[in-house]
Amino acid sequence: MRALRSKSYRKWHLVCERIVLTVVMLIAAALGSSATFNAIATQYFFAYHAVPGNSYDVGGYKLHLYCTGEGSPTLILDAGLGNDSLIWANVQPELSKITRVCSYDRAGFGWSEPRPDPRDADHIAQELHGLLSAAGVTGPVVPMGHSISGLYIRAYAARYPQSISGLVFVDGSTPLQEDRFPPEVAQAFKNESLEFQKLEWLYTLGLPRVMGQCAPEAGFSESVAKMIAEDECRPSLFAAIAQEDKNFRQSGNETLHTGAFGDLPILIFSEDPEHSPPSDVPPQAAKSVSKVWNAMQEELKGLSTRSRRIIAKGSGHYVQIDRPELLNAEVANFIKQIRGEIPEPADYGSTTVE
Repeated sequence: MRALRSKSYRKWHLVCERIVLTVVMLIAAALGSSATFNAIATQYFFAYHAVPGNSYDVGGYKLHLYCTGEGSPTLILDAGLGNDSLIWANVQPELSKITRVCSYDRAGFGWSEPRPDPRDADHIAQELHGLLSAAGVTGPVVPMGHSISGLYIRAYAARYPQSISGLVFVDGSTPLQEDRFPPEVAQAFKNESLEFQKLEWLYTLGLPRVMGQCAPEAGFSESVAKMIAEDECRPSLFAAIAQEDKNFRQSGNETLHTGAFGDLPILIFSEDPEHSPPSDVPPQAAKSVSKVWNAMQEELKGLSTRSRRIIAKGSGHYVQIDRPELLNAEVANFIKQIRGEIPEPADYGSTTVE
């Protein structure tokens, strides 16, 4: 602004430049204030809200694990892409009444420290094993994975078969699934990494908070809902999402030939094919996507001779939110069957709608 005084521009030119510079400074000040407010608000919230569970050093990085309940086998809850251990808030308390349940945060999510690439299925399975060892979880385990974690629990079962008593898929992803979707959907998947980078910048600047998008999530208790909302407003979240998304195909290649797992007990929960598809699926491809996804879920039964599939009526992708009562009841019975406390089902290989 001072430099303009020494210029020999015409008056209208000087006025225009001053206006432009003023607008730029105001925008920069607004964005700086927004980013600062978002950072302070996030730090303040987590500084005054206790972290459930503990953190353990795994290869030089801290990973968060939250265990409740007692009994064997231990149920290990693994969240989908973009979520953390809080997503199981409607499930863990109930299942902890019958056995030990541990939810954890993968690197960069929740209360776990970020770590560099590669963030593929094999490395993530290895890190989970290291975390359980560090925490003293040595007995048999039943990994339960939602969405992308369907790949991760398969990798874990293939690497550490001696420690597995069963597997639970919650609308789990399948290897190289993107190759089976319609072209327009496959292209959307390829563009996701760029979208995550944009979101990281938006959340760094704090714009979503200013626009009221850091409000509590529906479907949870008030305290958990607020904690999830605050967690999702952290810019670092999208960097972690982008890392795993970038390695999604590698994870698919690593798990493509995992299984079959003999007679390992496997329970599969799937969304209702009649449920509305996600908003990012083009309307013209919705029916095709639903049909392909349903077929891939059905194929998961081929992983074991002791598998069952349950379609959660009325549920979308997040069965643990839409139908937690179904998941809690069926997983509880699944654990009891593994223990031999109740008879095994007589309908292995079946698909039912509940």
